Amino acid sequence: MKKEINWLLKEKYPGYQKIDVGASNKKLPEQLKKDIKRLKAGEPLDYVIGFTNFLGCKIDLFKSPLIPRPETEFWVKIAIEDIKKIKNKNIHCLDIFTGSGCIGVALLKYINNGKVDFAEKETKLLKQIKINLKINNIEKHRYKIIQSDVFSKVQAKYDFIFANPPYIAKTRKNKIQKSVLLFEPKSALFGGRDGLFYIKKFLKKAKNYLNKNGNIYMEFDAMQKIEIEKMINMFGYNKHQFFKDQYNQWRYVIVS
Repeated sequence: MKKEINWLLKEKYPGYQKIDVGASNKKLPEQLKKDIKRLKAGEPLDYVIGFTNFLGCKIDLFKSPLIPRPETEFWVKIAIEDIKKIKNKNIHCLDIFTGSGCIGVALLKYINNGKVDFAEKETKLLKQIKINLKINNIEKHRYKIIQSDVFSKVQAKYDFIFANPPYIAKTRKNKIQKSVLLFEPKSALFGGRDGLFYIKKFLKKAKNYLNKNGNIYMEFDAMQKIEIEKMINMFGYNKHQFFKDQYNQWRYVIVS
């Protein structure tokens, strides 16, 4: 807890870093006292601070979207490096199941010739995406926000589709950290009994929204690799390759 409180002070209350917040201190502002109480109740530090960092982008969390994970940051960085090698072409990307918009915002920050469509079904998160685009100074002509349940309202075709769908199996609920279950949106976490509900729904149609030679980057749970490979073959994709994350766990697949 001491580590979390120190981070809170550094990011949100830098003027109080040298004060012993563990003592009964009347000098502490009421909001700081409330925030410490939130931390002690188990609320994730990023929500209490109000934002997090994702590949150098400031991601506001005011609407309580899923907190971006280091595993996602890992493979998105690799994807950006791959895309930046493409010269003399405008790149059109789709960030689907976008949540906070962190993936698409990072794409727009680092890929100068890129445009991104953000697809998200939750109304409150559409506002969250707009906030994050604004605070990262992304020009309005470079993006489009679509309220869509998977591909229901998506109409364009893309060079790259980025998907971080809800993929935790409900059967593994007891393995999830308590603070995640209590505070993060369950709709962004769980993908049905086996975690594959949205993955299957996505892969069934995604190829219809890819341009020729386009690629899909999709995150998943390591335990789902075999079943996902069956789906990729069943739905008639040309090729695919699985990759591990920084923790040596199978984490994402590139499909074309």
